[in-house]
Amino acid sequence: MEPHHDTLENLNNNIPLREKLVETHRAIQAHLPFVARIAIALYDPKTAALKTYLHSSGEDDPLSHYQTQLTNAPSLARILKEGQPRVINNMLTFESGRHEHTRRLGRQGYTASYTMPMFTNGAFFGFTFFNSYEAEVFTETALRELDVFGHMIALMVLSELTVMRTLIAAVTTTAHITHLRDPETGSHLDRMSRYARLIARRLAPQYRLNDEYIEHVFMYSPLHDIGKVGIPDQILLKPGLLTADETQVMQSHSRKGREMIDDMLANFGLEGLQHVNILRNIAEFHHEAVNGGGYPRGLKDGEIPLEARIVAVADVFDALTSRRPYKDAWTNDEAFALLQRLAGEKLDADCVQALLDGRAEAESIQTQFQENPIG
Repeated sequence: MEPHHDTLENLNNNIPLREKLVETHRAIQAHLPFVARIAIALYDPKTAALKTYLHSSGEDDPLSHYQTQLTNAPSLARILKEGQPRVINNMLTFESGRHEHTRRLGRQGYTASYTMPMFTNGAFFGFTFFNSYEAEVFTETALRELDVFGHMIALMVLSELTVMRTLIAAVTTTAHITHLRDPETGSHLDRMSRYARLIARRLAPQYRLNDEYIEHVFMYSPLHDIGKVGIPDQILLKPGLLTADETQVMQSHSRKGREMIDDMLANFGLEGLQHVNILRNIAEFHHEAVNGGGYPRGLKDGEIPLEARIVAVADVFDALTSRRPYKDAWTNDEAFALLQRLAGEKLDADCVQALLDGRAEAESIQTQFQENPIG
């Protein structure tokens, strides 16, 4: 037998998806050195938004922390409508720079691109982009090779997302089976997860957050209160004030949530899932306060994981502005005023400011995910 080195052997290891994409990029460049960047954008079917997720180009990154409606990218919308990839061998003539993403890519200097839609069982879930600084390079020969890599990349991304979504579905289903009542509506979870994403995206430059982290915060934030499935109905659904003992039981939901998640990870063999600590931290620490007065551990300031600080602000804002059986919805002005008073005391000041700065987007989320008054 003749020895052979597998150029993609690192894909067999438990490494982050980003590193797998970088390894794949290196293998592509061995044959097609003009491919300067591979990028992944995910599609949110509830909002028809495209969100940047991963890229392989290191500091060469013109389009992080970006999202847009698919309708604002007409050439990409055509790809989806036709179900066929798109080849641009000279971007100087492409769309005349009318859209922000086109202008950013143009300023970076890319002159050619190949875009492949990603599907799972016929359902669209995103795009893979191959960019080049050289024009006229995506020949039929090159495209045939990239088609193979493109489908392989789609499968890698899908595998990662499927594992996360399976975990989320398992935990959520357990909650619904255990209690066929849920004090948090689906609209609440839709809104607060998108507020969390808004906050994380606006904090990205300051905290050097990548799009993969932001997407994990978005995906995992709806599970923040999963530990409440372990709280007795007479406490969880009590309309009046809780006693001191009842409050202690209620506060145990953050610890119970962490324990539930750890059990699920062990039972599904997912302890090695990348970035799963984001989920653990959100469940356990979203009721910590920056002054040390929160629970379960009394953590302060930066001791509290950033993802938990983000979710705390998103959750409080939606709780304030949502109608509940025991209260009317606050106006946004009232809610933002209270958040500002709590900033630096109970809530993280940077996270509060990020939500304030994104008020227009937050109000758009409210409009899109309104409560069903019938229930």
